[in-house]
Amino acid sequence: MKSIMKAVRPASLQFVSRTIATRSLPSIRSQLPLPRYNCLRPASSLSPAVLSVARRSTLGSNSRHYTTGHISGPGAPRPPKDNKLKAWPFILIFVTGAVAFAAVLENRKDKPKPMPPTDTSKSLPKLRDDGPVFSPDDVKVIFVLGGPGVGKGTQCANLVKDYHFVHLSAGDLLREERTRSGTEYGELIETYIKEGKIVPMEVTIVLLENAMKKSIEAGKHKFLIDGFPRQMDQALKFEEVVVPSQFTLFFDCDEETMTKRITERGKTSGRSDDNPESMLKRFRTFNETSMPVVNYFDGQKKVVKVDGAKSVDAVYADVKAHIADRLK
Repeated sequence: MKSIMKAVRPASLQFVSRTIATRSLPSIRSQLPLPRYNCLRPASSLSPAVLSVARRSTLGSNSRHYTTGHISGPGAPRPPKDNKLKAWPFILIFVTGAVAFAAVLENRKDKPKPMPPTDTSKSLPKLRDDGPVFSPDDVKVIFVLGGPGVGKGTQCANLVKDYHFVHLSAGDLLREERTRSGTEYGELIETYIKEGKIVPMEVTIVLLENAMKKSIEAGKHKFLIDGFPRQMDQALKFEEVVVPSQFTLFFDCDEETMTKRITERGKTSGRSDDNPESMLKRFRTFNETSMPVVNYFDGQKKVVKVDGAKSVDAVYADVKAHIADRLK
């Protein structure tokens, strides 16, 4: 009998284990106590198969529902992703754009707006191209150059009185033209003078030529042209179209002295260019455009240089001493 029972028990246990594992697993799971309640039945009362199934079920359930700590390893679940929209990148982009936009506006505000180019091609006179209108043997021309406020007009007045020159100031001719009623070039001249720029040479040369013709008709053939030429193209074109010059009388002076003289003159002159802003522009224009003219004629030995910073009488004494032989 004992031998029969020994033979039947293993088979019965295997059948019971398979049945429990395949058909009664949910009921076994429901009957198994959870570890946290500390009421497990003794392991010796269960078969190895039941214990194996129970352990797998319990561990799987615990890992899915009762895990509270961090689990690492290949099979560990991934932490949930933070799907909240981050705001700081958009704030950074907005602030950067605002700063860049403000910088552009500030740059445009500080930068002076360029003046639109003036189309003067239709209003400018056409200069002759068949040689000078006067002969240097009959008409004598002396260019008088120097910075603004150096005293060119005063010295020319003395030369007119003692040597019977006709004094033609390019600046005075331009100012008269712009104020004369019905003038053709007045508005153009006004714009250039206020900006401290050089008036187109076509206008200046025509005004000088017309004034010289009137004087020649009156029997006067010696001319002091004050404040002209202001740049190389004017010098070359005047000698090509009107008459070659005898020499250039250049008054040299520092800007500080000239500034004081212009400031004092501006109190009574009524000239629109006798102001600090125009003075700076005129100084810069003279150094950049008129000094090359002086250097050009100096290379031809046609420049008489006089210190213009002295008193009026001292300057005139130097002028007479330097040009006495040339005026014979």
